[in-house]
Amino acid sequence: MSDLLWPAPTASDPVDAVVSVPGSKSATNRALVLAALADDPGFIRRPLHSRDTLLMADGLRAMGVGIESTLNSSSGVPGGGDAWRVLPAPLKGHARVDVGNAGTVMRFLPPLAALADGEVRFDGDPRSYERPLGGVISALRQLGARIDDDGRGALPLTVHGTAGLVGGTVTVDASSSSQFVSALLLSGARFQQGVEVRHSGGSGGRVPSLPHIRMTVEMLRAAGARVDAPEDGGEPDVWRVAPGALLGRDLVVEPDLSNAAPFLAAALVTAGTVVVRDWPLHTSQPGDQLRDLFTRMGGSSELTEEGLRFTGGGSVHGLDADLHDVGELAPVIAAVAALAGSPSSLRGIAHLRVHETDRLAALANEINALGGEVTETADGLEITPRPLHGGVFHTYEDHRLATAGAVLGLVTEGVLVEDIGTTAKTLPDFPGLWDSLLTGTAVKG
Repeated sequence: MSDLLWPAPTASDPVDAVVSVPGSKSATNRALVLAALADDPGFIRRPLHSRDTLLMADGLRAMGVGIESTLNSSSGVPGGGDAWRVLPAPLKGHARVDVGNAGTVMRFLPPLAALADGEVRFDGDPRSYERPLGGVISALRQLGARIDDDGRGALPLTVHGTAGLVGGTVTVDASSSSQFVSALLLSGARFQQGVEVRHSGGSGGRVPSLPHIRMTVEMLRAAGARVDAPEDGGEPDVWRVAPGALLGRDLVVEPDLSNAAPFLAAALVTAGTVVVRDWPLHTSQPGDQLRDLFTRMGGSSELTEEGLRFTGGGSVHGLDADLHDVGELAPVIAAVAALAGSPSSLRGIAHLRVHETDRLAALANEINALGGEVTETADGLEITPRPLHGGVFHTYEDHRLATAGAVLGLVTEGVLVEDIGTTAKTLPDFPGLWDSLLTGTAVKG
């Protein structure tokens, strides 16, 4: 962990700012995979440029996909002059892919590697070795892929691509990550028989973060794939992608609504107002649920032509909520709950123990170190607000822990956030954006 400590700014007045949040990481990385598998070139406009998305782009380049940065001021798309042009090519092996600590990269790219001509070696940060990957590995083996992982069910590993995969029906326990399902669906149209993914349930029960699978399904359909999903009246926990061509698209990436969480939280805890530009009217992003969750905690929101206007109500309420589908929002929500006027119970998020870090243990440890009272449960956190004091807030190289620490620092003097640079994983130049938020200038991601 870094020894660098960032003094989290404290708000002396209610915040009042307009925020442009960078593009969605989830949409950018899905778009890159689908564009790489398409029959024709495509454009991804307003992509997120962050560590996770650059690792995805570099991984695809290593397998022979052309990805070019373009700037075209006459594109006609607001902010759309910033784009990646993706040039599909036969996937090649004899490549090395660095996944960093990006769940989407470590899970989405091995199925593509099975379609490559030759072996592809995957490695990453030390923490990536501890993150669940066995579901993807076992599923690909069921579909006929050869993978060497020395029996770990985790990184590092080598996929021996044979320039194709038969595909068919596969059973996977996706209770630890919805990305296991998305990984197989994204490449499924390129399998000879397509793919049918059945979630077994296992000991973990439900698939977490279902909105992310719905995002995968919607983006597959927009690329021309035929997909059957449970929400369309199909079998529960069963998804099917038919074999077929994928279309090269001209896609504009939505703002990352989950990354809007700390900015909306700033309005809530300071009784201020934040406008998040270009908030979509209809979206599959889990972050859209912030409107409801933070309203329940004492704020109010309104969708306008400019975007989402969110205003804090002057007092913060505790929250009793099942966050199973929106676990990535939990760290910032926990920070807000620690500043509330009544207790909170956050449930359904046991899967956060195997994210960038054990987020439940980390949140409990760090909030308690500042004087809070947080207790871990089997599947969540019980939070009783207490007066907080300054101190070091460790982030465990986890971007969402870092933004949670920044929120606490808004109303708690002397909070020092360790390694704020880890936010670059999905939110480049977060410190600069945060400073702009507090000075009332437009915040442009």
